[in-house]
Parts: sequence; C-alpha cells; structure tokens
Amino acid sequence: MRKTIIFVATALITMTTFAQSKNFLDTPYLETSSQVDTLVTPDKIYLNIIIQEKDTKGRVSVEEQENQMAQRFKAMGIDLDEQLVIKDMGSNFKKYFLRQKEVLKSKQYSLVVYSGKELGEVMVALEQLDIANTSIEKTEYSKMEELELELRTKAVKKALQKAEALTKPLGQKVGMAIHIADNSQYYPRYNQAPMMEMKAVSADMGNAQPLDIDFEKIRVETTVNVKFALSN
Repeated sequence: MRKTIIFVATALITMTTFAQSKNFLDTPYLETSSQVDTLVTPDKIYLNIIIQEKDTKGRVSVEEQENQMAQRFKAMGIDLDEQLVIKDMGSNFKKYFLRQKEVLKSKQYSLVVYSGKELGEVMVALEQLDIANTSIEKTEYSKMEELELELRTKAVKKALQKAEALTKPLGQKVGMAIHIADNSQYYPRYNQAPMMEMKAVSADMGNAQPLDIDFEKIRVETTVNVKFALSN
C-alpha cells in the first residue's frame, strides 16, 4: 500500500511539473538580452617582494633587510599587520652543497597598497634599500560585489526598455518576467609595465621622486537574458 501511495505521489509531481512546463511554453513571451559594462580603477594592488641574503664580504642578513624595510614602511604610514604578509621562506641548500659555502636565506612577502601613488612611494623606498626583486601580483577592486549588483539592476531595466520598444508598434504590452538569467564577469589586470618603468626611473635618478602610476582599469560586464510575458 505504501509503495502504491509513493508511486501515485511521484506521478502527480511529474504531471504537475509537465503541466507547468507546458503552461510556460504556451505563454506568449518576448525574450530580450542586454549588456552593461563599466571600467573601474583598482584600489588594491598586490606587490610581491623577495629579500635575499647578500652574498658579499659584508653580508647583509635577511633579518636586517627585513627590519630596515619594516621601519621604512612604518614611517610611510603603512599598516604592517594589515598590508604585509610573509608568503614563503627558503634557503639555498643546493648552492651550499655544491660550493661548500654558508646557506643563503630568502623571504618572500606580499604587500597590498591602495593607489598608484602609494605604490610609487614603496618602489622608491625599496630601491633606496637596495631591494629590487619585486613584481606586481594582481590588482583588485574592493567593491566588486556592490558594483555587480548595480550593473545587474541597470541591465534588467535596459532589457525591459528594449522589450517595451519592440512591442509598442504591435500594440502589445509587456507583462511580468517569467525567466531571468544573468552572467557577470570582471577582468582583473596583471600589469608589470608601470613597475618596470618605475625601477628604471629610480635607477637613473639619484633622488627619485615617487610616481603616481595609473593602472589599467578593470572592466566589469553584466549580461542578462529576460523572458517577458506578453498580453494584448
């Protein structure tokens, strides 16, 4: 008896689903799509910094260079707890075994800054400390979620305007939306060219001034497809 009840319930669900699908297909509708995009300036720039122990007569340890860098960053107003993290540590064991020299150590850091100007100041400071092994990891926009929601709203409104423009000459009215699909994309930039230019300027000038570097903007794009019910 229980199996029979389950079978009947399953059949009813299947019939209901089929009926809903059939009703949807029988409903006169208009499908429109719209795309909205914008460009935003990245406000989070991640800089990769590698400090290596200098293999010279007056060897400068990683720890000493690290302390010098930390002191300089603090003087610049950088929050070390929030903006600087250690990514990796290593030692040149291969070189040690081949040449029978003391092990050379290295540390890798990730520093986040919030503008091209701040990055320029950091690059000058690192150049003055003779820390030149740096590269830009990535750029981000901190309010991406809010921006995507705003673009989705604009895209849906644009889809409705297109639907109304298409149906007005036919004397039909646009009803409720019966299906909405959206797709948002953003393209973060990974651009090392400004950093390389900055190093070249620093090397050529004794008292290099920080540059207000303009980064390539991040493109954010939203596309929506909307099916609107039609009525006479």
